[in-house]
Amino acid sequence: MPTVDRNRLDDAASPYLQQHADNPVNWQPWDDEALAAAREQDVPVFLSVGYSACHWCHVMEEESFEDDEVAGVLNESFVPIKVDREERPDIDSLYITVCQLVRGQAGWPLSVFLTPEGKPFYVGTYFPKEATRGQPGFLQLLRDVRDNWSDPEEREEIEDRAEQWAAAARGELEDVPDQPGTAPDAAFLDAAASAALRSADRQHGGFGQGQKFPQPGRLHVLLRAHDRAGRDTYREVVEETLDAMANNGLYDHLGGGFHRYCVDRSWTVPHFEKMLYDNAEIPRAFLAGYQVTGEERYAAVVRETFAFLDRELRHPDGGFYATLDARSPPLDGRSGEAGELEEGAFYAWTPDEVRAALDTSGDHDDLDADLLCDRFGVTGAGNFEAGLSVLTRAADIEVLAGEYGLDTTEVSERLDASTRTLREARADRPRPRRDEKVLAGWNGLAIAALAEGALVLEDDRWAGLATDALDFVRDRLWDADGVPAGSADGDSGEAVGRLQRRWKDGDAGIDGYLEDYAFLGRGALACYEATGGVEHLAFALDLARCIEASFWDADRGTLYFTPAGGESLVARPQELGDSSTPSSAGVATSLLAALDGFVDHDRFGDVAEAVVGTHASTLESNPLKHPTLTLAADDVAVGPLELTIASEDDLPDAWRATLARTYLPGRLLAPRPATDDALAEWLDTLGGERAPPIWADRGARDGEPTVYACRSRTCSPPTHDLAGALEWAADLGPGGSDPDGGE
Repeated sequence: MPTVDRNRLDDAASPYLQQHADNPVNWQPWDDEALAAAREQDVPVFLSVGYSACHWCHVMEEESFEDDEVAGVLNESFVPIKVDREERPDIDSLYITVCQLVRGQAGWPLSVFLTPEGKPFYVGTYFPKEATRGQPGFLQLLRDVRDNWSDPEEREEIEDRAEQWAAAARGELEDVPDQPGTAPDAAFLDAAASAALRSADRQHGGFGQGQKFPQPGRLHVLLRAHDRAGRDTYREVVEETLDAMANNGLYDHLGGGFHRYCVDRSWTVPHFEKMLYDNAEIPRAFLAGYQVTGEERYAAVVRETFAFLDRELRHPDGGFYATLDARSPPLDGRSGEAGELEEGAFYAWTPDEVRAALDTSGDHDDLDADLLCDRFGVTGAGNFEAGLSVLTRAADIEVLAGEYGLDTTEVSERLDASTRTLREARADRPRPRRDEKVLAGWNGLAIAALAEGALVLEDDRWAGLATDALDFVRDRLWDADGVPAGSADGDSGEAVGRLQRRWKDGDAGIDGYLEDYAFLGRGALACYEATGGVEHLAFALDLARCIEASFWDADRGTLYFTPAGGESLVARPQELGDSSTPSSAGVATSLLAALDGFVDHDRFGDVAEAVVGTHASTLESNPLKHPTLTLAADDVAVGPLELTIASEDDLPDAWRATLARTYLPGRLLAPRPATDDALAEWLDTLGGERAPPIWADRGARDGEPTVYACRSRTCSPPTHDLAGALEWAADLGPGGSDPDGGE
């Protein structure tokens, strides 16, 4: 007897779920109706978790979920549920953890068999329809699970296993140490950087000896440790990694932006999907690298990536879409069946395709084609598949000039012109699909990167994109009067707002997770720093209050990923480690530590200190897995470098230039009006009556822009010399005290 009689994904907002709405499988969304059906029919749930840009998700769909025979077994003996991991990271986190515990590795598509109560008893990733190369066939697996479920002895074993795995998930995701440790001190940063150094691939850049993933958190740890200790090897590893990411296949050399990761050690062949979060977090690492090294090529990569975001992932009203798919239709003249989508088809080239594109324009000769192919490593053999080449920066301009007997200026001009032509030719190719949902947290990452880019690159265009995106998310996903689970702002008794996670085509839904509040809060704070707009600071404070009210567990001393009172799953996860996105607990902790000086209580700082104390042993045992939380622990240990700037007008140009070129990890820019009378209007916006500590008694002196540099409640004298204030802060050191007394 069927458990459900139709596919219910037609009305789903998620493009990933909509892609499966025409499958013969009677897919259900994750909701009470689907889970109740499993209980009533006493059948297992088959849970499939993926996302729209996932290559192997598409392969499994084509092989199995579009197959009538597979669908027949699924529909008769299971409740099949589809989940978009980008919409429901809580479900994904729970079952991906089980997969990692059981199999030692995990990925997408994630395939999980559950009891009707949601407890997992069999887990894997991609399964081919028929057994091949040691992998079980999905069709036979379904039949085996069905038969075992119906056998009383096997059923008892299944239920025992499900209980054990659920308990293991709770232990991994939910539990905290019985006794909090001592929060790491400033010296821990060097230990974390040393661990990153030991894992570095000094030959090819990046970390590890296999597939290469962006690890921006580790790069920030290394750069901060280099700044503090002066160990050149830390900086060298960062430069090697940034160069590898920028020069090879991870980067799109025609359109800007980064792909997800590379399947080889040398960063040559990527998985071609482009994710919003990668194109936010990777540029932040390049911005820091640019400040430390002064290398203009790093700034150029950031500008090109921001331009990609603006051109290809931006909603007309300002928010940013989630992803571009890895696959697109094959080009004429290439092998492949009509109607099939191919990974990398949009991005890869043959020498003949390069020559044809340049010939069609009529503005180039054979020399241009030769130079372009040599520059980007386009060869007849290819570096990808079927004679296709992924563009890499295979030869330097100086080398090409020598080989061709030209001066470097002519080579540069020829390459610039022919690259523009190739970019224009690629624009006529069939494009990858775009997942046009707008996610609050991922937008927060992009907003923070753009706002920081506006300061470092001295370009207000990026601040405009950041504030437009922040306004988009606030207008569509934020309810200032809503009360999330937890319902009260700590001891203050104030109601707090509510953030939804996803917007698409006018529909907002899914209560926000910790990453949504934390990432968007970081973005709002960055917009305040870049523009001086107090409304952005007010929003960051609102989001921080929500974090305290709904995600902070005072009894356990930790921040959970899901809100108190939210949907009950097998386990309530924490997110302490970095994955494809930074640790939400780490970002939230840093945000609360930064905002502590803007409130007239100590709760934000107390929460931040408690979180890093609770997880001290976790950090010390494996800082590589937890770089963002490691940075948060350092923020707590040394305190932010507060630069309170009181001015009637915008920052002086010389000050902007100083901030742009100076690497200041943990910097907190805190602009305020020049006078206390003008500050009163800001306090109305913040809903307060008195100036918070970071602004109190720090007005402009002598009618000129004035800066106060402070760390750990030790402040420089007020000065009109920003460079001098930064020298004072450098002499003070992290968490130190001013030998001359300060203010």
